Amino acid sequence: MHRKGAQDAKRAKQFAKIIRELTVATRAGLPDPSSNPRLRAAIVAARDVNMPKDTIDRAIKKASGAAGGEDYIEVRYEGYGPAGVAVIVEGLTDNRNRTASDVRAAFSKYGGSLGETNSVSFMFRRLGVLTYPHAVASDDDMLEAAIEAGAENVVSSETTHEITCEVEAFFTVRDSLETRFGEPESAKLDWRPENTISLDEEKARTLFKLLDVLEDHDDVQNVYANFDLSDELAEKLSA
Repeated sequence: MHRKGAQDAKRAKQFAKIIRELTVATRAGLPDPSSNPRLRAAIVAARDVNMPKDTIDRAIKKASGAAGGEDYIEVRYEGYGPAGVAVIVEGLTDNRNRTASDVRAAFSKYGGSLGETNSVSFMFRRLGVLTYPHAVASDDDMLEAAIEAGAENVVSSETTHEITCEVEAFFTVRDSLETRFGEPESAKLDWRPENTISLDEEKARTLFKLLDVLEDHDDVQNVYANFDLSDELAEKLSA
């Protein structure tokens, strides 16, 4: 029962975060996903966590109504964690001061420090990232279609195709591939580190505590960090 309770709480938190994104996406454009790419991406994310259709529709309707519900602001925080690992935190909040205070406290508690905007983002590339199941196309067909659509690169594995592109080309690439292969498993803007910092077990455990606290915060949507772990250590920490 305790495990089920924890799973339900985690699911509820996932839903709450996606509802915030649905709200902001709806207000940023039209409530029609066919003409609002950000809303379309939010709906894909909602389906990925098995959010019921009526919950998605209700969130969009509420956000597009006259009352509108909560008004969320997009925020980004940057700083350094243990061992000088660069961390980017993206959030949606209805209280900027509260969120900034909580994020700063988390960094301080685990030996990090919150920096100014753009203090670490120069160490990352902002990219569009789309993922398709491997079964939708051969490696060559996906590569050809992605390059024709304006993508930068495709990495194919036994299970997936991951397509990356410049931010400016993201919606064009996604729409082109969607026409040919259907809806992707995921489609999002991502921060990818240019270089990574290798961590020992002690530093990795401390960093993971920081990342867990940040990711668990209601106002935080995404957390990115430029660390690297050996396969042995990654396996040990996930055990």
